[in-house]
Amino acid sequence: MLIAFHKPFGVLSQFTSDGSKHRTLAAFGLPPRVYPMGRLDADSEGLLLLSDEPGLSSRLLDPEHGHPRTYWAQLDRIPRPEDLQRLENGVDLQGYRTLPCRAWVLDPPPSPPPRDPPLGSPRIGPELWIGLELHEGKNRQVRRMTAAIQHPTLRLIRVQIGGFQLGEMVSGDWHELTPDERNRVFQGPVDPTK
Repeated sequence: MLIAFHKPFGVLSQFTSDGSKHRTLAAFGLPPRVYPMGRLDADSEGLLLLSDEPGLSSRLLDPEHGHPRTYWAQLDRIPRPEDLQRLENGVDLQGYRTLPCRAWVLDPPPSPPPRDPPLGSPRIGPELWIGLELHEGKNRQVRRMTAAIQHPTLRLIRVQIGGFQLGEMVSGDWHELTPDERNRVFQGPVDPTK
């Protein structure tokens, strides 16, 4: 079984508590014996896949297979074209250089439902949403990448894995993928703004 879950903000990508104030996946009535394929940090939202099939995780997440993951990142301040080019070329993160990726301004900007709780941190300047398509998933990678170009991420939503889009799924909802949806996970990307 392969499940798509719209992980809300403030939820850990695990079933057991780590002693923090965050909720876990156990709060959402997911079927027994499924486990997350990859992860999203508690302060990130969006598409998380879960499965009970051994080996499926490596087939999906191993960079050798090249399944892209697409994110929408709301940035503090508007990046210059050369900032986006730096992201695309790869940035150095504490001794590691990120793989080349695709980065673009989302125009028009997306209008996801308000975050719960709302953003509360002070911001430096005007906000802008960018899209990032990555073929790897290091710990807090998108946030670390945008910080490296001096544009902190205010809100981060994973909207696509392979060719499967989060679409209109409501935060906290999940469903088992149909055979067609499952095939899309293992296909190449499609434009998540369409």
